[in-house]
Amino acid sequence: MAGATVGAAGIANAASGGSTSTGSTSSGGVAAQGQPANPATMTHGPGETLLTGSTAAKVKQAALAAVPGATVIRVETDSAGAEYEAHLTKADGTQVTVKLNSAFKVTGTESGFGAPPSH
Repeated sequence: MAGATVGAAGIANAASGGSTSTGSTSSGGVAAQGQPANPATMTHGPGETLLTGSTAAKVKQAALAAVPGATVIRVETDSAGAEYEAHLTKADGTQVTVKLNSAFKVTGTESGFGAPPSH
């Protein structure tokens, strides 16, 4: 009987438009409430792939050399023109995106999480 009560409460909540969501994100990078996801909490950007292994290590090393004192949020392929990108938090708390080519050379930096992917 308890299961039926919980199920009915869930249905009533859904019917009334209430939500028990804690702002989780979908795989599309949009929060459950229809707001854009926080880029700092995403595993990778839309159309991009999280880097691992030696590629990730090389991107991190180059990005941290370009922005001393920063911490890495994530490293990934880039859907907006560069081969790779690293999302960092600088020592002052601001975010920066470091763009790299296929030889792991920094080609530019952008304030914040970079430009959205081109379509």
